[in-house]
Amino acid sequence: MLASLKEVVAEGKKRSIAIGSFNTPNLECLLAVLDAAETLDVPVIIAHAQCHEDVAPLDKIGPVMVELAKRSKVKVCVHLDHGEDFEYCKRAIELGFTSVMIDYSTLPYEENAKGTREVVDFAHSRGVDVEAELGALPQREGGTGEVATNPEDLYTKPALVPDFLEKTNVDALAIAFGTAHGIYKTKPVLNMDIITKVREYTDLPLVMHGGSGISHEEYREVIRRGVGKINYYSYMAYAGYAAAKKTVEGKEADFFHNLALNAQQAMYENALATLKVFSGE
Repeated sequence: MLASLKEVVAEGKKRSIAIGSFNTPNLECLLAVLDAAETLDVPVIIAHAQCHEDVAPLDKIGPVMVELAKRSKVKVCVHLDHGEDFEYCKRAIELGFTSVMIDYSTLPYEENAKGTREVVDFAHSRGVDVEAELGALPQREGGTGEVATNPEDLYTKPALVPDFLEKTNVDALAIAFGTAHGIYKTKPVLNMDIITKVREYTDLPLVMHGGSGISHEEYREVIRRGVGKINYYSYMAYAGYAAAKKTVEGKEADFFHNLALNAQQAMYENALATLKVFSGE
């Protein structure tokens, strides 16, 4: 069933679990994530990132996401991940997305706040929730771009949180404390104290981006400290690729649909295992 960001995160808080937010730029990803959520009977977020526009145009994948969310047996928020401008967020809202993230985190602080508020005012007038980011990850969404020389320079500054929330009126806040987008080349070092300090300033849902690739113990710790939404994609997508590659190399199939089905099954298993961790299993 189609649900808002507030609804799924509230249910997660009630059940003492974090809600997984999965980028789903194709049908196989979508079905894998929704099937995994239904298997475990947990709410979930399916997301489309603006950087995936060339993989699956928003106008084509968006209606499919909304329709499958409506048909699901669990609560499903349809979310725009890392919207880069007002117009793209507006398009997602008009397609029926129940939540959008506007990411102006690389802009100067005041520009981030001002631009975010513009999206919030438009979205709220249409009953749509908004997530924003304070601080920034070392790499952009998709694992691309330059890696920061000193990632700590990008970490969220907890003292700015009250002012940012007052100026923007967002519904969820993504914070930076050591994770990164994409496949990790070295083990990330997380500053968990940032979560604790931010939580002292607000009860608003906190979001962790770059959620792939950290240990089960680290997942449990960030959830314990107050993170209620965890973004996850890269390692699930890689599992699908690895399954398709194995199929080709083993000459097990001569048709694309067999590759797609094997990739979907691998992503389902990865999403299932991840959601179990987010649910405390």
